[in-house]
Amino acid sequence: MTLRMAVPNKGRLNERALELLHKAGLEMDINWGRRLYAAAENQDMEVMFVRAQDVPRFIHSGTVDMGITGLDLILEADLDVEWVLDLDFGHCRLAVAAPEATGYTSVEDIPEGARVATSFPNLAWQFFAGRGKNVEIVRVSGAAEITPHIGVADLIVDLVSSGSTLRTNRLVELDSIMHSQAVIVANPDSLQSKGKEINDLGSSVESVLLAEKKKYLMADIMSDTLPEVERIFPGVAGPTVMNIAGRDDMVAIHVVIDKSEVYDAVNSLKSMGAKGILTLPIDRLVP
Repeated sequence: MTLRMAVPNKGRLNERALELLHKAGLEMDINWGRRLYAAAENQDMEVMFVRAQDVPRFIHSGTVDMGITGLDLILEADLDVEWVLDLDFGHCRLAVAAPEATGYTSVEDIPEGARVATSFPNLAWQFFAGRGKNVEIVRVSGAAEITPHIGVADLIVDLVSSGSTLRTNRLVELDSIMHSQAVIVANPDSLQSKGKEINDLGSSVESVLLAEKKKYLMADIMSDTLPEVERIFPGVAGPTVMNIAGRDDMVAIHVVIDKSEVYDAVNSLKSMGAKGILTLPIDRLVP
């Protein structure tokens, strides 16, 4: 059965989503992102390129079996989809912000009946209702940050990453409604009928994410330093140790380490007299 997947057609999620699918082993045309539809060349899989905010509805309706989009859009749509995998990119937060000139420092300062401009009306309404605030939701499709300055709204609820856009528009963040990132989600019925295919793809992408945080380290070390090396580099299952032809005093080690450990690892090995130290990227890592 053909597995159908929805991917954002542009924006902050598109490029990285395609990169992960490619690294996971899907052979695809390099110009996938410029099409409306494409088929993988080496798997029975089809990809549709749609607006990120439409992905939840396509999955819920069964038009596609699974898709990649932001958690914020999933929660805003409030449709029946199943989580498959967090993708650890597209990090942002849905924040409440007001003009600096208001002097507001928290949500409690917001007066009753205040107008809130947002493209996330459901999440905004739930948040303010939970705080006991009666506000008027003003729906906008983009550029919410300008609305307080042109009299359309009194404050905004919008996605924030670094906060630079808020500062540029003289807005101050009052609170955070939720933190978001890109996720893979699936249709519940598809998980029943195509569960293996969906989980296989999720596992493949997960192996890429794990690999990107690791490095493969190789070195020739003095045999008498092996106990110390094993202590320093436990690796995924301990270092692999191999004999070196013609050398009884040295062995070769191979080990997987965190990227953040590479600097210290190389210097530690050098101080122990290691030779031929080499680090390599890893394409996929399945624990």
